[in-house]
Amino acid sequence: MIASLIKERTLDLLHLFYPHLCAGCQSDLLSVHDPVCPLCIASLPETGFENIAGNPIEKIFYGRIAIKAATAGFYFTKGSLLQYIIHALKYEKNQNAGVILGKLLGNQLKSGTLFTNEYLLVPVPMHPGKEKQRGYNQAAIIAEGIAKTTGWTWCNDAVIKATHTDTQTKKGRNDRWENIREVFQLKKLSALKDKHVLLIDDVLTTGATLEACGHCILKSEPASLSVATLAWAS
Repeated sequence: MIASLIKERTLDLLHLFYPHLCAGCQSDLLSVHDPVCPLCIASLPETGFENIAGNPIEKIFYGRIAIKAATAGFYFTKGSLLQYIIHALKYEKNQNAGVILGKLLGNQLKSGTLFTNEYLLVPVPMHPGKEKQRGYNQAAIIAEGIAKTTGWTWCNDAVIKATHTDTQTKKGRNDRWENIREVFQLKKLSALKDKHVLLIDDVLTTGATLEACGHCILKSEPASLSVATLAWAS
């Protein structure tokens, strides 16, 4: 009781002298774990693709892989608030940022018209060495948030990234594909067989990583394969 009170008072003092400000509007936040306030979260640019068959995300995969449905929750632009939040998730150990955004994406999926099945959420895996260095897989954190609002289950170890690859950030579409096409392996084939699999990632650019991981998943003969990413760098 006393220890809890001391901790509460200490946090109050730290908040007084080192206020945690919203990255969007600079308002004073109550929780040190939230990167932005609810008003700024609500202002993030939604795509609405979860209601549009043949949307731009689905078209990215035309002729490349059999996808039942695909969407991205938000538009991603450099220097935007969304970029800051995703940076906080990936590089500042703010896992709560990923859960918050995952919940928002989950609400979109659940209320949209394209995603009508009960899905098994499969986050795009990281190489074990990189995941150990970061401490977690950001796609898995997003999947966790989606699961909280949809009630869908998620599986974090059915597919593994067996080979470490260079960063994809500055590569073009062809280079990205060559860099990633054979690095994923099935670890639990039976976990995916006959399931409606929803592949989850943070930001979609060329789609090369999702395509490579998706081809690996299709070897397990799922009932269907769909894709949902947090954001689209159009």
